[in-house]
Order: sequence, then C-alpha cells, then structure tokens
Amino acid sequence: MGDAADLVFLKPHTKTLSPGFTVRRTLPAVQRQAVGPFLFFDHFGPVEAGPADDHDVRPHPHIGLATVTYLFEGAMMHRDSTGVVQRIEPGAINWMTAGRGIVHSERTPDDLRAVTRRSHGLQLWAALPAEHEEDPPAFSHTGADAIPGVTQDGATLRILVGAAFGERSPVPTLSPALYVDMALSPSATLTVPDAAPERALYGIDQAFLLDGTRIEPQQMVVLPPGATPTLTAPDGARLVLIGGEPLGHRHMWWNFVSTRKDRIAQAADEWAAQRMGQVHGETEFIEAPVFRPR
Repeated sequence: MGDAADLVFLKPHTKTLSPGFTVRRTLPAVQRQAVGPFLFFDHFGPVEAGPADDHDVRPHPHIGLATVTYLFEGAMMHRDSTGVVQRIEPGAINWMTAGRGIVHSERTPDDLRAVTRRSHGLQLWAALPAEHEEDPPAFSHTGADAIPGVTQDGATLRILVGAAFGERSPVPTLSPALYVDMALSPSATLTVPDAAPERALYGIDQAFLLDGTRIEPQQMVVLPPGATPTLTAPDGARLVLIGGEPLGHRHMWWNFVSTRKDRIAQAADEWAAQRMGQVHGETEFIEAPVFRPR
C-alpha cells in the first residue's frame, strides 16, 4: 500500500435526528464528498430504547439518490409513497431509489414499541448516474438469506452490494458499487481486494490495523487506488468496505441530491407545497429547513 501518508482519514460528526437518537455522519466530508457513488454515510447506535422513547423518522422526501439501509441489531418499518411497506431486520438490504422524487418514513415496528429494544445500523446514500436522476422511484428489498457470504482467513464476509471475494450480490444498482460487511476474528489476516476504483474502510466497533497502521473505530480511511493492504484486528473487529465508480460532484441540500442546483430548488418548492407524494396512512411530515436553496 505504501506509506500511511497515502491514506485519507475521515472523522464523523454527530447529528441528532430525533430526541435521544443521534448518528455519526462521516460522508460528506470536507476532504471528500463521496467514495465511489456513496456520498452519505451514517452510523447509528448501538442505542437502547424503551416504550416511552420515540426514535421514528417521520415522512420526508428525497430526489436524485438511493438510500441503502443495513441493520446489525433491531428492526425498522419502511413505508413510502410508491405504496411499499417493508420491515427490515439485521442482515438484509433496503435499497430505495428516489429518482425524480419519493417520500418515505422509517418507524419502529408496532410489535416492538412496548418493549425495550436495541437499534444499530448504517444508512448510506448513493448518487444516481445523471441519466437516471429523473427515473421513476423504486424500491428493492433483499433478505439476509439472499446475501452471499464467504469465510476466508479468519474473516466472515457478506457481499451486500457489488462483487468481491469471488461472490456477487443480487442487490440491483444503477452504477457499479461495492459494500461488504466484514467480521474479523483476532487471528484474521485479510488482503483488501482491488475491487473498485474507489474504496474506503470504516470500523464499526474496534480498532484495526492496515499494513500495521492503527485505524481507530468509527473512523473512515480512504484507500489509495489499486492498493491491496493487509487487514488485521488483534481484538477482533466489525468493519465495512465501501466504494465503486465515482459519479462526479453532486449538489446536496437537506435530503435532495442533483447535478443541477435549480432541480434542488424546484424539489424544495414541491415539498413545501406537499406535491411530492404521500405515504399511505401517515399524517405527519418533516418540514424542510428554513433556509431555501436558490
């Protein structure tokens, strides 16, 4: 891989989504807007909630991106303006393509509201290729049992999106993307494959070593192009590898992503007028920030 100076380190900042529910947001960052198509990376939990806690995310809109949700613990109920209602549990992938516009909510399933529960997972946003930004909205759920897994050199690997380690995920995407869940035992020694033009590693729970360089947990490290470093975790560790083909700069405001600033302003007007669709059975919604893009 070369010297550790070749690595780019990204540290998250915290963002409060609802009372008592915060996330660590690593992308976008000052140093990098995106890694491959992924321009948003949130890590939430592990957090425990009781019957009195409300960590629901009320209906809100998106354009020009795909949300990618993956849980380590807990469960979430997705509802959107295309009529989809889908529970997601650990190990599965929810891939929601916003395209020209979608509205969705993410709530605690009814059967868990009255009990103490834990929540832990990741949500990423993938930019859409420019030619697909105005596609009709769509939703894809891939269950945990459909995600291919590999055991190699003391590591258990799940290929969530894209292809690596001799396996390919069935999750459909509109551009080449890579997303791998990696669980390393203390004895694991793993070569990180050159599986995408851009790649980054993020430690979920423990520090890990990359060619001997210590990477603290909950920190992202962007790898040099073509590098195939050796990955170890003396205490064991859970990590994810993300990446893919870069799609170029995107304008971002609130929940909207586009190659065009005027398209984001248009979406802001549409949401203010409640013309972006409705989630069946929902009456609440999240208002956009007071500041409006122009």
